[in-house]
Amino acid sequence: MIVLASASPARLALLRSAGLDPKVIVSGVDEDAHSAPTPAALSLVLAKAKAEAVASGLEEGLVIGCDSILELDGRPYGKPSSTDEVVERWRLLRGRTGRLVTGHCVIDVAAGRQAAEVATTVVHFGDPSDEEVAAYAATGEPLGLAGAFSIEGRGGWFVEGIEGDHGNVLGISLPLVRSLFAELGYAVTSFWR
Repeated sequence: MIVLASASPARLALLRSAGLDPKVIVSGVDEDAHSAPTPAALSLVLAKAKAEAVASGLEEGLVIGCDSILELDGRPYGKPSSTDEVVERWRLLRGRTGRLVTGHCVIDVAAGRQAAEVATTVVHFGDPSDEEVAAYAATGEPLGLAGAFSIEGRGGWFVEGIEGDHGNVLGISLPLVRSLFAELGYAVTSFWR
């Protein structure tokens, strides 16, 4: 059994399109209660906390926990909670380049083992006008999304390009999850439906 410890519809859709049919159990981890010295380290701390919280209530299965953070100038930018925060975030992002870091943790519940790592994708942001930013914020789409954007939605209009794994920008790196499964002794193909 594969369990996704995330409420992210993008992560679930990507896993399903890649042949898995995970059960979703939301961790309920308070992201603000955790800290780390770098955005990448914080993403890994949060991914582990989410996976461990869900795994603690199970007797078996592989639990996948993830957390994405946008890093700009070495600072972490998580999920905005208001349209004003989205507008302010995009004033920082436009015309710049950031790094989307996603911590990944896979726990083999029955064996009590885990494998974890961070995937990084470079994101080149466009230069949307104030009007475009306000219209994007008003859609509500960027609320609750790492970095205040969604590359597969309306936010895709404002991303000039990426360097690295596209799936990582959606919240989960399939190649990295495959390698974490392998580290725990599992072939991802054995879970394809």
